[in-house]
Amino acid sequence: MRAPALFLISCLMAAGCAAPPDTVPITPKAEVSTAPVVRLPLPDTPTPPTAAPVPGAPSGPALAMAPIVVPTGFQYVCVVDRAGTREQTTIQFVPKVADLCRRHPEMGPCQYERNMCRSSGGRVFTANGTEITMLTEAEYDKKVMRVRFKAN
Repeated sequence: MRAPALFLISCLMAAGCAAPPDTVPITPKAEVSTAPVVRLPLPDTPTPPTAAPVPGAPSGPALAMAPIVVPTGFQYVCVVDRAGTREQTTIQFVPKVADLCRRHPEMGPCQYERNMCRSSGGRVFTANGTEITMLTEAEYDKKVMRVRFKAN
């Protein structure tokens, strides 16, 4: 009885000490012309300070987020706020895939890039500046009737 309890406690402690998420991988300059997906960093900007909440005004993440500007030619921007700095990485696909992602954002390559951004602790914004949340992803999954199987 004592060994399983000790094992459970050690597993919980190890889970609590997880490493911080990785950063979004950047495409090397030598591969930009031939890569199917190009990820380029935008200049880092200071994280905007959060103002004191005003009664009746929006609160939470909507208050803290400054407008995201996506440069032309890019489908997505991955925005990560770390240590007082906003790291932005643009995501651009080859023209054929970019057209597919504009018409059908629920497709696998588009979703893969968005999930890679989120796994690094980021938030994904489209070319028109709107955020693609997990709720949006759930709507995409309904559209394509995607089924996910879990190991357990």
